[in-house]
Amino acid sequence: MTKCSYCGENIKKGSGIMFINNKGQIFNFCSSKCRKYSAMKRKKGKWAIKEQ
Repeated sequence: MTKCSYCGENIKKGSGIMFINNKGQIFNFCSSKCRKYSAMKRKKGKWAIKEQ
C-alpha cells in the first residue's frame, strides 16, 4: 500500500490520485483535498495530522 504524500494516510489499491511533475517526482494523494492543499503549499491542518 502506498501513503499519501501530504497527510500520510494509507491509500487503498485502485483509488487515490498519482501526480508526476516535470522533474519526474511521483506524488500520491488520497483525495483531491490533499492534492489541492499540497499544490498551494499549505501547512497541514488538523484533519491531516495523524493521531498516535
